[in-house]
Formats: sequence, C-alpha cells, structure tokens
Amino acid sequence: MKMLKIMTLFVVIILGACAQKDTGKLIVGMELAYPPFETKDNDGNPMGVSVDLAHELGAYLGKEVVIENIAWAGLIPALQTGKIDVIISSLTITKERTKQIDFSDPYSQSTLAMLVNINSPVNSLEDLNKAGRIVAVKQGATPFLFAQKHLTNAKINSFASESAAVVEVVQGKADAVLYDQLTILKNYNLNPTTTKIVALDIAEEDIDVWGMGIKKGNKQLQTDINKFLTEFKADNGFSKITKKHLNVEKTEFDKYGLEFFF
Repeated sequence: MKMLKIMTLFVVIILGACAQKDTGKLIVGMELAYPPFETKDNDGNPMGVSVDLAHELGAYLGKEVVIENIAWAGLIPALQTGKIDVIISSLTITKERTKQIDFSDPYSQSTLAMLVNINSPVNSLEDLNKAGRIVAVKQGATPFLFAQKHLTNAKINSFASESAAVVEVVQGKADAVLYDQLTILKNYNLNPTTTKIVALDIAEEDIDVWGMGIKKGNKQLQTDINKFLTEFKADNGFSKITKKHLNVEKTEFDKYGLEFFF
C-alpha cells in the first residue's frame, strides 16, 4: 500500500510538471477589426501594429507566436480561462478591467478629438459646453462617458454606432462628434468639405492608455513583458512600426495638432 501511494504521488508530480511545461508558444489574443493596429491582409493573415508587436515580443521571449482572432467581448474570458497567454489588442487600461486581469506597463495612448460641422462656431471644448450646443457620441463608449462628465451644459445625443454619430455632424444636426483621434481623422478625410478637426487639450486622467492584458497572478510574464517594452522603446521599436503602418497618419496627426499613439 505504501509503495502504491508513492507511485501515485510520483505520477501526480509528473503530470503536474507536464501540465506546466512550456510549449514554446506565445498565444496572443486580439480582435482583427481595428486597422492599422489589428487587421488582416488580402489573404486573411493577421497584420498591423499589434501583430508586429506580438512577433517582436515572441522573439524577445524566444517563443513562437500564435495569434487567435477573438471577438472583443471574448478576449478577457479567453485570457482568464487560459486559452490565450496575453491580449495585445489596443486594450485600454481601466479600473474595472484591472479587477479581472493584470496589465503590462502602458505602451500607447489614445486621446479624444472632435469632428465639427464646418458651419459650427465650435473650436474648443469650452465652445461645445454651452446651452444649445449638440454633441453626438456612441452609446457607452469612452467619449460618451467623457461627454457626461465634461459637457454638462450641452445636449448629448447618443447613437448605437460611431458612423451614425458622424452622420449627425455631417448633416448639421449636431455641432460635433467626440471619438478617438484616429477615427476622427478617418472620418474627416471622408467628409473634408462638411467637417473640420478640433484637437483637444484634455486632462491626463481622461487619456486612454493601452497595455497588454495578462492573466491575474502571472507575475513572471508581466515582468518579462515590461522588460521587453522598456528595451523596445529604447531601441526605437515604435518608431519603426510607425513608419511601416502609420507613416501617413503620423504626418496628418502632426498637421492637425493631434496627439500621436507613441
């Protein structure tokens, strides 16, 4: 009986070791629906800023990168259940999310800008935050929460999609739409004769910062990722990625006084 117990314990230890064995792969979750950060090429292969960043991280860790395309709502559950090792998907660090997962150090920022109807006198947040002014926002998104907090004197109209909010401004039914700077730039380029871009000077606490999502308690991976980010920044890694994927956008951001991502 004693020998049987010893053998059983030995088997448990071996199985445990096998379960913890490093597969040599880094499984990265992202939603391939936000170009040029996370998207697909013409053949359906993952491409973009986050894809390159994931492969750079994999090379640093000495692991093969496997990218799993997961719907946005499923990313955190996939991380929590161990289906993926890390989320790299333009993921904003929020208090609510830090209750569910851990994060790397911030590596990017996404701030807000305004797309304003060409005939509106609005040229600042102060102009917009007045009685009679109308702001269009996507229901529940960061700009919606920002508007509720800072535009208490304006009328806030919320819509199911960002495109519906933009239409309100293009048609002159709203003075401005609030959204992230890249989305504002894209929609301005689609409507250059009916809209204008207004850059915003907003408080640091209202600027979204992005981090890599890591399963709670995985301190070793968190430490390794933070070391990678520090070295990648020092080696001008983000500048190289910008030239590859965001060179035109960087020029236009500078033109309109918009804060860039890196």
